[in-house]
Amino acid sequence: MSNNIQTTPFQEKVYAVVRKIPKGETRSYAWVACEIGKPGAVRAVGTALNKNPYAPEVPCHRVIKSDGTIGGFAYGVERKREILKQEGVIL
Repeated sequence: MSNNIQTTPFQEKVYAVVRKIPKGETRSYAWVACEIGKPGAVRAVGTALNKNPYAPEVPCHRVIKSDGTIGGFAYGVERKREILKQEGVIL
């Protein structure tokens, strides 16, 4: 995305998938892992999103746990919940 930011090829794959999640929708960490062809890399997806240098262009707040709960967020779970609510997502 930007030459000034140090990211790994894995992170770039994660960010490319997540940036396509439409506003007002969510996907799971497991879904992202499957989309990049690494279904066993759910935790690694979470780690990559926690280091997301492209927010809000890469809307990491739209990725939640498979059970429908909020999951983590670098800026705090309450902030993630607020942003999702503003987008019309009800958890």
